[in-house]
Amino acid sequence: MPVGGRGHVRMRTVISRRSIRGGLPSVAVAGSLLLAASGCGGGEGKDGLPKDYKVVAGTQLCGGNAISADASKALKVITGASRFEASSKDYTVAQSASALALAYPTSSTEDTNACRIFTPIGTPHFKLVITWGLAENAPSDKPAASKFTVLKMGEETLAGTEQAYVFFACQSDRLVGASGEAHIVIGVERGGMPRDPQDNVKALKNAYATVAHSYALAMAKELRCDKNGGLPPKPVLDPA
Repeated sequence: MPVGGRGHVRMRTVISRRSIRGGLPSVAVAGSLLLAASGCGGGEGKDGLPKDYKVVAGTQLCGGNAISADASKALKVITGASRFEASSKDYTVAQSASALALAYPTSSTEDTNACRIFTPIGTPHFKLVITWGLAENAPSDKPAASKFTVLKMGEETLAGTEQAYVFFACQSDRLVGASGEAHIVIGVERGGMPRDPQDNVKALKNAYATVAHSYALAMAKELRCDKNGGLPPKPVLDPA
């Protein structure tokens, strides 16, 4: 049965990143993390929306501690919006971190959905998906696909006009059985058909990287990674 503002159903989503570069380390599947949509039903109001439908600022998305003020501004660059559908209560960094710790050290070639961001109903539709994954190794030395700019954050950050990925290493007491470092990947991807970035290439790449950095840093803190996984407190957008 559909629930929430966009009619989403409870589901588990995985996203492949095989196209980033040849020979990329494989990425872990979270196991049984189930993600729900915004809202919990409860009937409709006079405007036809669910009674619990809410619109919030970017900093309140994904549990309230995942999107920094800088990342919220970056969301406006990406989507053109400063207000968004409230995230499901299941979309929190704490739940993603628990699922990642449970999955470790399993690896695969797909990422797991951590949070979805939608512009409000009645506005131009835009969807972003934030994902997490576990890689077997640090990023390889093979060149990234030409659509990405490599940035100096974590083990590596790849910034594109419709997605960005932050790779970082984590040593933590929450990762049971860890021998050395876990290699974690946080992705931010735009849903839907590709669009022409026109003259906004650099701004979009920086914006996607900023959102990915924000969630990655929140995840590193939640996992209690040593030195926050080597991630800087603010996004570093200088090309490597």
